[in-house]
Amino acid sequence: MMEPGQSFLGAITGDGRPLLLLTAGALAFAGGVALFLSCTGEFLPHDVAFLGMQPSALCGLNECRVVHFMIHDRASFGAVLISLAALYAWLALFPIQQGESWAWWLLLTSFITGFGSFLCYLGYGYLDLWHAWATLLLLPVAVAALVLTRRRCPGGVNAAPGWKPENWMSREGIGRLVWIGSSLGLIGAGMTIMFVGMTEVFVPSDLAFVGYTREELHAINPRLVPLIAHDRAGFGGGVLTTGILLLGIIWKAPPSVHAWQVVVVSAFAGFSVAVGVHYPIGYTDTLHLLPAWAGAAGFLTGAILSKRRYFSGSTFVEQEPPS
Repeated sequence: MMEPGQSFLGAITGDGRPLLLLTAGALAFAGGVALFLSCTGEFLPHDVAFLGMQPSALCGLNECRVVHFMIHDRASFGAVLISLAALYAWLALFPIQQGESWAWWLLLTSFITGFGSFLCYLGYGYLDLWHAWATLLLLPVAVAALVLTRRRCPGGVNAAPGWKPENWMSREGIGRLVWIGSSLGLIGAGMTIMFVGMTEVFVPSDLAFVGYTREELHAINPRLVPLIAHDRAGFGGGVLTTGILLLGIIWKAPPSVHAWQVVVVSAFAGFSVAVGVHYPIGYTDTLHLLPAWAGAAGFLTGAILSKRRYFSGSTFVEQEPPS
């Protein structure tokens, strides 16, 4: 029965989980748009205005490899946004719904790295106004979700794993350890991408693929490198945040079908595009692709080894819901 004194806004925001689901939906939509534009080879209007060049003009350079390189970064970023959307939706629907405080602290940490990575853009000479407005519009929603869900998850930080250490050497425990190692690899990769973007922007294999030095790219268009650096900042921040979320979920979440599924879905969404986008454009440098293939193999191995325990409905540890 509806209460006469019930607030309209309160009914919409609820305990914060609807706002977190809205955040996840916005990320999924943005990721879908990024993937669509990557498939069509188009730039956003503000990118074209900043460069003063259409993608077709850039495509005339060295078999369109400059555009293809930019597309591979943007497609990977779009896939990362979809991975994040799946993880945030899972947090809202399961551990936060159950009042598990570890999920709230994980949410806080991921918001700091995710929204904080936007500050990296300020040093690149390109402020993406569309990205800035989207961030400013989404930030209050995310902060409100954080504040409201805190009431549901009031506990402090507890770093204890949601499984018994003596099970590490079981088949399922090894699978989870492989997942943990792969998540740490994502965190390291995200930090590396952000660092490279803030300094050199390119690694040697990038320049070998596009066929130009950084100085030559600057001569083609002095705004080209700042735009590419901006793309890398977003991608690196997304990879870092995804790694943090996956690490926290794998470490703390008791085995369940939905926990196994969200890790697999998130990893597949990210790695399928991050690896797959390289082959249509011909960027197949072995050393460049090796970390991505290793990460994908790690998550696949972990999924195979841990599936039995996650689907059994049992837990690694007899305890109250982890906080």
